[in-house]
Amino acid sequence: MIKPYLYIDSSKDKGRGVFTNKKIDSGTIVEISPVIVMSNEERKLLDQTLLHDYIFVWGEKKDQCCMALGYVPVYNHSYNSNCEYFMDFDEQIMFIKTVKNIKSGEELTVNYNGNFNSKEKVWFDTKN
Repeated sequence: MIKPYLYIDSSKDKGRGVFTNKKIDSGTIVEISPVIVMSNEERKLLDQTLLHDYIFVWGEKKDQCCMALGYVPVYNHSYNSNCEYFMDFDEQIMFIKTVKNIKSGEELTVNYNGNFNSKEKVWFDTKN
């Protein structure tokens, strides 16, 4: 389920991103997406490809990875995100929920750390 008011567009300095064409209230689930779960061995192969940038650590023991379907892989990172993602390991789904009110035309972002207000540097900010 992807809310019909979400769309993909160019994001300033970030490639593609997810945007809304209507106001969204805080606390709204805007997307529920199935995931494809893969083993840690498969992740080693994925890490050698462009898909490395789009997969998530998965499982209670964090010993797997997943590829989310839908728009989930396209949400850009922000340390001041307006959405948060959640994982349901039993149902093998991820969902995106707003944590702030979002204006029409605004980009929806998540913190790749998994916690919308985490300031811990993400992998691509630690490469320098």
